[in-house]
Amino acid sequence: MDDSTNKLTTGDDETTIQQERLLPIANVGRIMKQILPQNAKISKEAKETMQECASEFISFVTGEASDKCKKERRKTVSGDDICWAIGTLGFDDYAPPLKRYLERYREVEGDRSATPSRNEDESRPSSSATKFNPVSKPF
Repeated sequence: MDDSTNKLTTGDDETTIQQERLLPIANVGRIMKQILPQNAKISKEAKETMQECASEFISFVTGEASDKCKKERRKTVSGDDICWAIGTLGFDDYAPPLKRYLERYREVEGDRSATPSRNEDESRPSSSATKFNPVSKPF
């Protein structure tokens, strides 16, 4: 693998597969910038390293959750499965806050789906007042 470009050098098909496995570098950079001071700069190498690490972490956790689902003869990996996998893989400090985040997300999504559209009832406030912000921490 050519580390400077995150591409496999053995063929076009493998290069495409490698790129599809990684999170978009622009999104990774945007997330990294959120935590840094406004005047901080992030090197291309740092973004690519974080891109690879974050993508690998997601694959690792999802694979564990998927194995659980296969054993239980289920086809769909749920948020609860992901929380379970994170705890099982030794990330015990992250499992409870992630579980609370998932519960809060479900509450907000439930509120949003229960709110009628503007055409049905103009007198009710829109669901935009309770929109879920994935950046803020509900715990």
